[in-house]
Amino acid sequence: MTEAINKRKSEHIEITLNEHVTGNSITTGFENVGFMHNALPEIHFNEIELSTSFLGYTCQTPFLISSMTGGAEFAETINRNLALAAEERGWALALGSTRALIESEEYRSSFQLRKLAPSVPIIANLGAVQLNYGFDAEKCKQIIDITEADALVLHLNSLQEVIQPEGDLNFKNLLQKIEQLCRELDVPVGVKEVGWGIDGATAKKLCDVGISFIDVAGAGGTSWSQVEKYRSTDSIKRKAADVFSDWGIPTAKCVTSVREHIDKQPIIASGGMYTGLDGAKAIALGADLVGYGRSILKEATQSVEEVLEVMETRELELRMAMFGIGAASVKQLQQTNRVIYK
Repeated sequence: MTEAINKRKSEHIEITLNEHVTGNSITTGFENVGFMHNALPEIHFNEIELSTSFLGYTCQTPFLISSMTGGAEFAETINRNLALAAEERGWALALGSTRALIESEEYRSSFQLRKLAPSVPIIANLGAVQLNYGFDAEKCKQIIDITEADALVLHLNSLQEVIQPEGDLNFKNLLQKIEQLCRELDVPVGVKEVGWGIDGATAKKLCDVGISFIDVAGAGGTSWSQVEKYRSTDSIKRKAADVFSDWGIPTAKCVTSVREHIDKQPIIASGGMYTGLDGAKAIALGADLVGYGRSILKEATQSVEEVLEVMETRELELRMAMFGIGAASVKQLQQTNRVIYK
C-alpha cells in the first residue's frame, strides 16, 4: 500500500511538472476581465493593506497555496518549502489529499506542517467520494488531529476518478453524507473542485447543507483527466481523456456564478491563477481568497527562497492593480466599480 501511494503521488508531481496538462483552448476567462485605470488614485502605495479575514482568522494576504501533494517522499520537500514560505508571507496553506495519511504512516510527516507554519490557516483535504469508501467523521477527525488543520476541504474530482487507474466511481448520495459530516466535525468544512469548476447552483446546494466555504477550482489551469492520462495504460481511457481536455467552467465564470448564489460563505478562486493581477480580478468579481497551485510547484521543488520570490511577486502585482484603481484595501477591491469586460 505504501509503495503504491508513493508511486501515485510521485507520478502526479512529475507529470504536472513536465507534461502538457492544461486544455488546448479553454482559459480561465480572466483575459476578458480588466480594470478601468484611475489616473488619480488618491492613496499612498505603501499604505495599501492586503490583510483580510478567512473563517475567523486574520490573514496577511488574500492568497492561498492550493492543495497539491503529500504522501510521498518528494512531497515532503515540496510541502516543507511551501509551509515555511507561507508562514513568512502570511499565506493560507491547503494540503494535498490526506487519504494517504490514513492509509499509510510512512510519509505522514509530509502532511504535518503546523510546526513549520504555526500562525497561518491550514486546510486539510480529502476526496469527497471517500465518504462512500469508508471515510466517516471519525477518520476525518483523525485527519484534523494529525495535521492540526483549521478546516477540512472535500474535493470533487469525478472525471479524474474515471481516468485514474485506481479511480473510485461511486458519487451517489454524497450531498447527504457531506451534510452529516458538517454536523459532526468540529472544524469548518469546505468543498473544492480540482480544475473543472463549481457553478452557483451547486455551490448553494452545498452551502445549504452546512458547507462553510467554496473553492471553485475552475477550468483554465491543470486538467486532472490529462494528468491521469499520462499514468494510464488503457488506450481507450487515454483517448477519452483527450476529448475532455477543454472541459469545465472557466474560473472567472465560476466566481461570478457562485457569488450570485451565495453571500455569506467565503469563495476561493483557484484554477489557472498565475499572477497577482489574476488575483485582483478574481477578488473584484467576488472572491475572498485566491489559490495558486501549479504556478508555484516548480519553485517549491527547489527552495524556500524561490517560493518566497514568487509570493512577493504576486503580492506586488496585486498591490499595483489596487493602486491602479485606487483601492486601499481588499474590501475596497471587492467593492470596486472599475471592473470592465473586454
